[in-house]
Amino acid sequence: MTDTPADAPTDAQADQAASAARYLIPLEQSLVGLLGIDVDPPGEDGNLTGRVPVVDRVCQPMGIVHGGVYAAISETLASMGTATAVVPNGGTALGMANNTNFLRPISGGTIHARATAFHRGRTTWLWDVEMRDDDGRLCATSRVTIAVR
Repeated sequence: MTDTPADAPTDAQADQAASAARYLIPLEQSLVGLLGIDVDPPGEDGNLTGRVPVVDRVCQPMGIVHGGVYAAISETLASMGTATAVVPNGGTALGMANNTNFLRPISGGTIHARATAFHRGRTTWLWDVEMRDDDGRLCATSRVTIAVR
């Protein structure tokens, strides 16, 4: 048995790094990086969480988070969650549909998102995504369909 250094990557981090190496554009240079979407490694259940700090670049001119940011967060989490499962088997995850509803505005703090897959099919995955403010209030929801090719 060998000792593992305390700063050695976990299996989940190694898997995430391997998946990131397959991207054509580094995450930090894509919309994910521009918006500051921070995605956690997948949980035991395969679902994903992430967050976005509310800064000027994610707000519309009235000072609240732009609706497109919620849609981008949702599609990012759903796509990455699906890709985690299908890419190792040679598949690709592609956004197919995104229906986002806005319930309450966020003008500061952080957007906290949780994506839950409720259908993991051979050709499509369906996800529900909830986005909340720092007080845990539901601010936006999305239903996202990801095509598997």
